[in-house]
Amino acid sequence: MAVRHRMIKKRPRDVWAVLADPQRYAEWVVGTAESFPVRGKWPQVHAALEFQVQVGPLTLNNETVVRACVEGRELELEAKAGPLGTARIAIEVRPWGEYTLVIIDEHPLQGVGGVLHNFAVEALIQIRHRTMLARLADLCENTSTDQQQPDPSR
Repeated sequence: MAVRHRMIKKRPRDVWAVLADPQRYAEWVVGTAESFPVRGKWPQVHAALEFQVQVGPLTLNNETVVRACVEGRELELEAKAGPLGTARIAIEVRPWGEYTLVIIDEHPLQGVGGVLHNFAVEALIQIRHRTMLARLADLCENTSTDQQQPDPSR
């Protein structure tokens, strides 16, 4: 399993506001060119986003479904990547002093991704997570709190 964490210098409610905004998904998820809601109200359970991945001249449409959500704290997603299979991505948002610790845990569930999962793939996922968490931190730390949603846990 690829687990990575990052301290984000914002309150948990500010981080959650970015995670809960379906329009911002493509801004922090590495490899995603565009995303838009297709079912439900993001990030409620069973809600889904369609996302596009561009590989050279090809555009691939895939889907991410919310499998579990504890508002303000935990978000578990299933990313479907066509013939590559599916992956579970769990995101935990923890208060850490005046900031937020975000932990991402990802592993393949089905398909070719699960069969080919090895140390090398794990290393690539770690690199992807480092970039993804850096993007998330940048979005959170450089977004005005006034524009973000209220923290449901406070």
